[in-house]
Amino acid sequence: MTTPYTGNGPDDLGFFGKFGGCYMPESLMPALQELEQAFNTVRHKPEFWAEYQQILTDFVGRPSPLFYAKNLTAYAGGARIYLKREDLNHTGAHKINNCVGQILLAKFMGKTRIIAETGAGQHGVATATVCALFKMKCTIFMGETDIQRQQMNVERMKLLGAEIRSVQKGRGTLKDAMNEALRDWIRHVDTTYYLLGTGAGPHPYPVMVREFQKIIGLEARNQILLKENKLPDALVACVGGGSNALGLMHPFLQDPNVKMFGVEAGGKGTHTGEHAASICKGQVGVLHGNLTYLLQDLDGQILEGHSISAGLDYPGVGPEHGLLFETGRVTYTAITDQEAVNAFQLLSQQEGIIPALESSHAIAYAIQLAQEMQPEQIIIVNLSGRGDKDLNTVKKYLAGATA
Repeated sequence: MTTPYTGNGPDDLGFFGKFGGCYMPESLMPALQELEQAFNTVRHKPEFWAEYQQILTDFVGRPSPLFYAKNLTAYAGGARIYLKREDLNHTGAHKINNCVGQILLAKFMGKTRIIAETGAGQHGVATATVCALFKMKCTIFMGETDIQRQQMNVERMKLLGAEIRSVQKGRGTLKDAMNEALRDWIRHVDTTYYLLGTGAGPHPYPVMVREFQKIIGLEARNQILLKENKLPDALVACVGGGSNALGLMHPFLQDPNVKMFGVEAGGKGTHTGEHAASICKGQVGVLHGNLTYLLQDLDGQILEGHSISAGLDYPGVGPEHGLLFETGRVTYTAITDQEAVNAFQLLSQQEGIIPALESSHAIAYAIQLAQEMQPEQIIIVNLSGRGDKDLNTVKKYLAGATA
């Protein structure tokens, strides 16, 4: 049996077991080496983390609450369900945690321009927000498909002073936006910092993003011990690139009795080919600079992902998740569009909380899981974002379902 992974990676070359690494054009290698050196410098500076924590407290509004969802618990039956309320962060999602850390790193490196990719728009909004705070130029790459379904977040980014670059190549989704951001970085590498939004990409991004997101799990661990005097029995989080899941799970990896579940986008069903379940239905390959699980055909060509949630509509997953899957430390499953929309409505009506469609995937699976557990057991779900941005998408989906 494979020894469970306890979170000590990556190695010096950026590998989590066989996953990760830095498969990038030679023209970007000096920039990535500069980034790694800068991160390894600041991560050992107490004053860096003190400023990071101060901004999270005074600007973002952390710690985010751990909320006992008693109505949802009663509805599901079985285990008690707690929600880690990342939706209450300033800008409405977990993305801001990473953006605060990386903007401080960009400042340390002397960069004057920030670029980023975004799908659902939450990372774009968070990036535009910290750029306004630190008075840096900001360019956001966003697929045309995502621009159409996330208009509110597009307007928020513009109001915050960001330039939006519409990406019309491919399906105009997150993968395509990331491709264009990397091309821009190659052309402007001397002055530009690429603020990547998820736990994927070339080394050192996966470990950087994890370190800036694990505040979620550190808080949740302390909060559940105060509320219940014991650790949770299970953690549940949605997985696209996977940063919110890593943020919740990483501080619990060395607790063998805490089971963990990553929920991918099942789209129209994992049997249909219209999904974004990279671990559940994908194969190992290279995408955006790292070796990981991804959706590809027999010739190794990247397939298009599908999800009703723009933030999960990505045909790959962060490399650390590959190792967590292969060692069996995290169990991965998939939730369909229909199940996510049902959970979106259910949490709204049961608890007065409108979740992001991404988070709704985790809610849907947590309800199923709770029903298989005992009333004295505890589940923590990462409610990674709020759902205001998704109201039009859900309205159109329901109209189509009843037409």
